[in-house]
Amino acid sequence: MSDSRHQERQQRLKEKVDARVAEAQEERGILLVLTGNGKGKTTAAFGTATRAVGHGKKVGVIQFIKGEWPNGERNLLEPHGVEFQVMATGFTWNTQDKEGDTAACLSVWQHAKRMMADDTLDMVILDELTYMVAYDYLPLEVVLTALRARPAHQTVIITGRGCHRDILEMADTVSELRPVKHAFDAGIKAQLGIDY
Repeated sequence: MSDSRHQERQQRLKEKVDARVAEAQEERGILLVLTGNGKGKTTAAFGTATRAVGHGKKVGVIQFIKGEWPNGERNLLEPHGVEFQVMATGFTWNTQDKEGDTAACLSVWQHAKRMMADDTLDMVILDELTYMVAYDYLPLEVVLTALRARPAHQTVIITGRGCHRDILEMADTVSELRPVKHAFDAGIKAQLGIDY
């Protein structure tokens, strides 16, 4: 391809992109869902939170499931004013205490509702929320109501596999992470600073 044809093609592409940018003028928070079976949903959410904090935005984090093991993201972000509320129950997939886990979920959900009603928060991360809805620890309608009622400027990021279709419909942006290959499948142990 000649340089002039390449330049013409690139100019047409630039004009299309510029037109789309010019049309996108609404300013408000978004609902972003990071779902799918691939690794990196929480990591992507925390990357976005780090970007927000770097721009002087105020962020709150709710973590369902994570427990009390070392948390590099929390170590970095909490000293910068990011509030963390963690459902620290030792939740497991084959839990022996559904009643206790439900109570723990509903308890941390109170913090989520408070954060989503807080006009000073620019972003709220609901990490692993999808499981709480899927396993009936948290009623879907309660989640949808809180999402609808949040301040207009507030962005909410929801992570987890198997996101409910009603949350997906409500979302402005949905990214699905797909597994291609994972070190764990080759017997490589999860590593501090890489996997958690």
